[in-house]
Amino acid sequence: MNFLRNLLASILGCLVAFGLLFGMFMIFLALVSSADDGVVVKKNSILEISFTEPIRDYLGKDETDPFAGFWDDEAGLDEIVHTIKVAGDDENIRGISLTTSFVQAGLAQVQEIRKALKDFKDTGKFIYAHSDYFTQKDYYLASVADEIYLNPVGGMDFKGLSTEVLYFKDLQEKTGVKMEVIRHGKYKSAVEPYLSNTMSPENREQIQELITSLWDEMLGEIGTSRGMSTDRLNVVADTLGGRTPEFAVASGLVDGNLYFDEYENLMKESIGIDQNDDLNYVSFQDYIPIASGTRFHTGKDKVAVIYAQGEIYYGEGSKEFIGQGLMSSALQKAAKNNRVKAIVLRIDSPGGSALVSDIIWREVELAKKEKPVVVSFGNVAASGGYYIGVGGDKIYAEPTTITGSIGVFGTIPNISELAGDIGINAEQVGTNKNSVDYSLFEPMSNSFRDVVQEGIEDTYNTFLERVAAGRNMSVEEVDALAQGRVWSGVDAKENGLVDELGSLEDAIAAAAEMAEMDTYGIRKYPKYKSDFERFMENFGGAKAKIGEALIQEEIGNEAYQILKEFKQLTKQKGIQAKMPFSLNIK
Repeated sequence: MNFLRNLLASILGCLVAFGLLFGMFMIFLALVSSADDGVVVKKNSILEISFTEPIRDYLGKDETDPFAGFWDDEAGLDEIVHTIKVAGDDENIRGISLTTSFVQAGLAQVQEIRKALKDFKDTGKFIYAHSDYFTQKDYYLASVADEIYLNPVGGMDFKGLSTEVLYFKDLQEKTGVKMEVIRHGKYKSAVEPYLSNTMSPENREQIQELITSLWDEMLGEIGTSRGMSTDRLNVVADTLGGRTPEFAVASGLVDGNLYFDEYENLMKESIGIDQNDDLNYVSFQDYIPIASGTRFHTGKDKVAVIYAQGEIYYGEGSKEFIGQGLMSSALQKAAKNNRVKAIVLRIDSPGGSALVSDIIWREVELAKKEKPVVVSFGNVAASGGYYIGVGGDKIYAEPTTITGSIGVFGTIPNISELAGDIGINAEQVGTNKNSVDYSLFEPMSNSFRDVVQEGIEDTYNTFLERVAAGRNMSVEEVDALAQGRVWSGVDAKENGLVDELGSLEDAIAAAAEMAEMDTYGIRKYPKYKSDFERFMENFGGAKAKIGEALIQEEIGNEAYQILKEFKQLTKQKGIQAKMPFSLNIK
């Protein structure tokens, strides 16, 4: 009887829980529906843009999913660019108010958004920008505006780009926990922090040239918008000429110091309404679903855009990382789909697993036999990120894309010194000479190191061959550009690693032209699991996400990024084709 009672109670509990979930789902649908119905774009509306959440190239949302975006706190670059373009054609949108501070996006992403804003302004509409504090990336974005205003007691950062690399050699010696390093490439400095306490001349050289090229690109666009020469802007940066609101005005970086209410009055004057009237704001997030109903590319024939974003690991993949599962499936579907006439592979990745990179490279090669494949590089296309795209028929990069890093390495943790200090001794038994696997608790043997080094050399040579074949260069020519060195998009075009400088839209247009299509639609891959599916699959995942957010809030963003890097290090398996260092350019 107890068993039956417990069984019935369990069934009843499940039914009640399901009923509650279903009820919550229906309530949410009603709220979403009513929210959408309430968004009205009135005449003389101002589109209010404030990018407060992280920006990815692509979120892979299912537009039919009512829960799309409910748990995500990110924005998709594809959505952002499309929405700004729609606003440019919307007769009810008079202009844009840009109020972004501390934008969470890569430099190439910011550059692409800036281009979209410039196109908007070219339609004859205005863009005004205001901030309490401009970071350099914020200011680069805001500089496209007709007028820029800063809070009278606010601030801005305009001093040139810099970055920092942490070194751990002494820490390893003090703790007895070290990373055994096997590498190829004099510039492959991803592992340098484990081998030295100081930066090598080769690493300093490439970082200096990289950030200088990125800074020059930023200054060129800022100067064009603000009517200032690059030399003048560098003088402002060298003298910290924007360090106070007053200096920022005097230096020509901003047009005035206004509180937000004064800034709003200025916009009212611009559109010809009374100072006592309210501005008709439309938030960018509310306008995204409205804009999604507009299609600039239509037609039965399609260009498939396949997004590869994140580090490269062995596995299925997701919007956070690239795996061979989703990528191979997307490339195969696009290649076999008769409606798809051309493929664009959009890459934003610092690299990762060399094995997975080669698997994806092979799928690109197979797809290329069926239809044109054009590659578009985003923020980063380094090492494995470059590897997976080098087989494309044509490669586009943004001028600010971090590109190249043709080199490989392996890092293996070892705690033999720590184990000895605390009294741990590991003994191994095996049947054959090499049957005993590598042990964390024993020093790495020369024979094991030789085997790993052999794998590194083979992988590096294969990488060179892939690049040589894809770029119509000799292996020797590629090797001279390789050694793990990274380049800006501008330099990568000059040395032949990419074909053209341009945006994702430029790459799509090129793919359509190669397929001889005058009209075409866009089909995006891959489709990730919906938010609702992931929520129902894993309640624990939702809690983990909340926990990560709380940790980030408590320890700060910079410390949290370091923590994430250590976590990602534990996921690395096999030989890595990865960007030579973690760059936080600021």
